Amino acid sequence: MSTLDIRDLQVSIETEQGTKEILKGVNLTVKTGETHAIMGPNGSGKSTLASTIAGHPRYHVDGGSITLDGEDVLAMSVDERARAGLFLAMQYPVEVPGVTMTNFLRTAKTAIDGDAPSLRTWTKEVREAMGQLRIDADFAHRNVNEGFSGGEKKRVEILQLELFKPKFAVLDETDSGLDVDALKVVSEGVNRAQAAGGMGTLLITHYTRILRYIKPDFVHVFVDGRVAEEGGAELADRLEDEGYDRFLTPAGK
Repeated sequence: MSTLDIRDLQVSIETEQGTKEILKGVNLTVKTGETHAIMGPNGSGKSTLASTIAGHPRYHVDGGSITLDGEDVLAMSVDERARAGLFLAMQYPVEVPGVTMTNFLRTAKTAIDGDAPSLRTWTKEVREAMGQLRIDADFAHRNVNEGFSGGEKKRVEILQLELFKPKFAVLDETDSGLDVDALKVVSEGVNRAQAAGGMGTLLITHYTRILRYIKPDFVHVFVDGRVAEEGGAELADRLEDEGYDRFLTPAGK
């Protein structure tokens, strides 16, 4: 079993108005096999947490730690974090002109594992994974995300998740912009990846609809850069009914 441990994490960014503190002491422990849902209103720090785990240079860690099986994640480069078993499914996947899906996937898999996968086995694995995610076979020869719809980009993110087999997946609002059918297909892909490798999942979302398909073991509510409340799946149901008003409205008003 692997453990991703976040202790007293404090993160800021530089803006035109000066330094802005975003995360104000986040504590979170995720183990392989567990699914943690991170919920909260806009601007509460959810996506900042995801980007900080992945190593986005815009975010400055002012204090605290992130460790993976005791190893200092913050001391790792972005590619070292990926090789260590961390995966980020981005909220807005970027286009990569001039790089085909086929070349990207095999190159990335080789970089993560240290050895190139057998071409025959790999081709079959990619084809099967694309079929399960309802990605047209022709997409393998197209440039990464170039001209893809929002839903297609999200399916390609989950395709990478299934093929790369990380220890921990951070899914940053993977459900945004998906219709009902695409949401179900993407969720099934996440569930397959978790079942196949015992992956730990950190699922960031505003809404509970994806939690109908990906069942959380733990729910954490982010408000103003901190974890305001924690619980099980029942907490998500309560948020569906009540929203975030009780966290945002001053007591007694």
